[in-house]
Formats: sequence, C-alpha cells, structure tokens
Amino acid sequence: MIDVLVAGGGPAGLAAAVHSALAGLETVVVEPRTAPVDKACGEGVMPSGVAALRALGVEPTGRELLGIRYVDGAARAEAPFRGDSGLGIRRTALHAALHRRALGLGVRIVSGKAGEVRQTTDSVTAAGLTARWLIAADGLHSAVRRGLGLELPSAAHRRYGLRRHYRVEPWTDFVEVHWSGTGEAYVTPVADDLVGVAVLSRVRRGYDEHLADFPALTASLRGTAATGVRGAGPLRQRVRRRVAGRVLLVGDAAGYVDALTGEGIALGLATAGAAVRCLAAGRAEDYERQWSLLTRRHRLLTGALLTASRRPGTARLIVPLAARMPPVFAAAVRALQ
Repeated sequence: MIDVLVAGGGPAGLAAAVHSALAGLETVVVEPRTAPVDKACGEGVMPSGVAALRALGVEPTGRELLGIRYVDGAARAEAPFRGDSGLGIRRTALHAALHRRALGLGVRIVSGKAGEVRQTTDSVTAAGLTARWLIAADGLHSAVRRGLGLELPSAAHRRYGLRRHYRVEPWTDFVEVHWSGTGEAYVTPVADDLVGVAVLSRVRRGYDEHLADFPALTASLRGTAATGVRGAGPLRQRVRRRVAGRVLLVGDAAGYVDALTGEGIALGLATAGAAVRCLAAGRAEDYERQWSLLTRRHRLLTGALLTASRRPGTARLIVPLAARMPPVFAAAVRALQ
C-alpha cells in the first residue's frame, strides 16, 4: 500500500511529497495539470521559505530580495530582512525545481484529480489509489476540503488578486507594496529584466483599472507586459479543521487569510513539512496544533492589517504610521520572515 498520497502538485503538495520521500515513505502525487504550473502569485519567497527549500535540497534561481518596503505617495517605510535574504522567483521556475526534486527522490506523479475520498480505519482512497494517508494540497478552492465538509461559510469581505509581469529592469531589491484607498500593488523583482506586479483589492475590475490607482508605480513600468493577467480569489478561506480521519490539509487548502503579507509560499512549505513529520511520528492528531502554531503570527498580523485597510481613510494611515515608527515596522517584518 502507498504510504502517502498527495492531492495537488503545486509547491505545497510537492514539498509534502519531498518531505515524505526523504522520510522513507512511498509517495504518489495526483495532479491534473502539466508541469510547470503557473498561478496568480506574488512570487516573493520569505527568508524562512528559502531556508525550507534548501532543507529539501531545492536551490531555485531567482532574484535576491533584501526586505519589504511600503509606499503611499511620498510616504515610505522599509525594513531589511535580518540575516538571510528572500527570493523573487517565477512561479513556474519554483514549481519546476520542486517537481524535479520530487521525481529525483522516486516520487510518482500521476495525472488526475482526487475525486471522491473514501476512508476506513487504516486507509484512504482517492483517484483510484489507496494509501495509508492523504495529504490534501489542492489549493485555495480545495475540492478535497469541500468534499469532506471542512469548509466554513465565506467571509463577508472578499478580496481578489491579479498578476502580470513587465519586461523592465528592477529598480529595487525589496518587495514594494504600494497602497491606495482600494487595495495594494506588490512589485517583486523575479529576474534581471523582469518584475511581477500583483494587485489585491476588494473591488472587482480589470487589471489596468486597478493599476491606474498607482500612478507612480505605473510610471516605473516603462517596459512591455511580458505575460497575460492571471487572477485568484476570493482569497479568504475559512476551515473547520485540518485533520479529518486520515486526511491532512496543507498549504492554501488548510485555510487562507490573505496575500497581504506575502507569506503564502513559505507557509505552504512549512505546513507541508509539519504534516509529514506528524505522520512519520505516528501522531497525525498533532498536526492541527502544529498548524495553529506555525500560522499564528501570520493570521494575527494579516488580520490586523486587513481590518485597518478595510476603509480608505484608515488605509491611508498605514504607511505614514509605519514610516514614523521604523522599529515597529521592522519588528513586524522580521516576525514574518
């Protein structure tokens, strides 16, 4: 019997598969898309995420990130990362590196979807395969999570994300977060001639309409658009629990607050590792608490920023306040790195 079946072959699912293979467990990943997989993503990996990739034996190439900068008109606040740097990397490059590593460790990747999940006291079956455990890493709108009745009703305040790349030389080694009254624009250098710009907002409209709210940023994007627009949302996903019998939820499938603090990839890698460690130790029931501990600071800080940004007048105070209190802003950034 397969030891671990992973539903979803994105970064979190592939990280879970690599952790599982390194632990000596027979692992199969079920994924309907062909590698490498692209997705609407800010494409900035926090230093903890870079360290997690290296621990897996993955060394993807990208653009070094030195910290976080908030921008709102003339107001600016920035904080460098303490110690190791982050990484700006195309989602496709990250996926390809994790995919190669998983295959190199003997992980089997099959095309398909998990479909209906059936469990007994000592096994779980999905996609026609039976395993001792199933790790669900099938994303923001997880079909496994929904099928098991683990979703909670959607939040009243919905936010959405859009991303596009521009062929222009990066003007910064920081992730820049530009604020407006209706949302934020995230600038991430991902190569020497390429930047990604992701827009997050509660307002649903076209990408160019969103970008018009950031005239200073638009003036810096003199290069041509290098990719089309990709979208994601609603971002907020509420989950009853992350362990259901022999199924564990990781990454975005385990619940999501918002992309505002840019930790999605790092948290996906961290929760994938925690889930496999719990399985390898024979204590799957410990994962719920481990997930809560790993994501606590992210949930608290992101929730606070979302509350503050909900009204345009309050949102306009975030960057000026951060600029006036550099130690506080630096502490917040370092708490999340």
